[in-house]
Amino acid sequence: MTFRDRLIDPRSPDRRPRRAAYALPTLFTAANVFLGFYALLAVFQGSILFTQDPAAAALQFRFAAMAIGAAVFFDGLDGRIARMTNTTSDFGREMDSLADVITFGIAPAALAFAWGVYFVIPADGVMLDQLRRAGYFLAFLFLLCGAMRLARFNIQKNPVPKNPGRADRKYFVGLPIPAAAGVLASIVYACDGQPLGWWIFSMAWLVLLGLLSFLMVSTWRYPSFKDLSLLRPRSPLIFVLLGVVIYVIWNFSQPALLLMASFYVGSGIVIRIGGLVRRRFRPAPREAEHQVG
Repeated sequence: MTFRDRLIDPRSPDRRPRRAAYALPTLFTAANVFLGFYALLAVFQGSILFTQDPAAAALQFRFAAMAIGAAVFFDGLDGRIARMTNTTSDFGREMDSLADVITFGIAPAALAFAWGVYFVIPADGVMLDQLRRAGYFLAFLFLLCGAMRLARFNIQKNPVPKNPGRADRKYFVGLPIPAAAGVLASIVYACDGQPLGWWIFSMAWLVLLGLLSFLMVSTWRYPSFKDLSLLRPRSPLIFVLLGVVIYVIWNFSQPALLLMASFYVGSGIVIRIGGLVRRRFRPAPREAEHQVG
């Protein structure tokens, strides 16, 4: 008997899962919401503590980044578990989207502004007020584009990316909002939560916010990994590689998570540029020769 068969309600004529099975993916979604709420509280507390104890404030920003990163893990599990247990539903889909707006939209936007803009030290020739206004706008833009990305994902059944890939693989159309939030969280975590103080770094941070906002609403192709099944037999090499990844993340979490998040975001850009280059240098099809008889 398979794992899915064990969850079937024997009293159900259409072999629907037991009611308790529907609570399993919802628990992971609830954990997602809690982590987003905790990240927001950590951002607020870090902002209040900065003038009194900068080290304690940096620790709070680091906790916020860690909470968002953990939420990315739980977000990947709730949908996969729902598919494994055959408990997908419209309620679960809407609940997941609302959770994503909080955890990967509002919380990262607040963290991005507080950590990357608010504590910049004024310098000669730099208008701090204009920098903060740009920070307000781009943090809001990140939230708005993330919400639009989730809305588009909910209403489209079979979206087609602008540069379609292999027909036997699944792709996201645009950068998923958990990946965009994961990039911001990984950078804050890699910096030990120490807020940016130099305006040059702050401007680069705002450029990154704008880039992530654009990628979320774009139609560029990103791997989804939804075709990877956890129930199929796997080669021993896969388990060895998985063990190596877990070891690297456990012992070198800051650079490892930053590289993983950056590589995924950059993969869509590379795929898009590669498609443009291939179309640019693709030889033109030869016209059919007309025979004169």
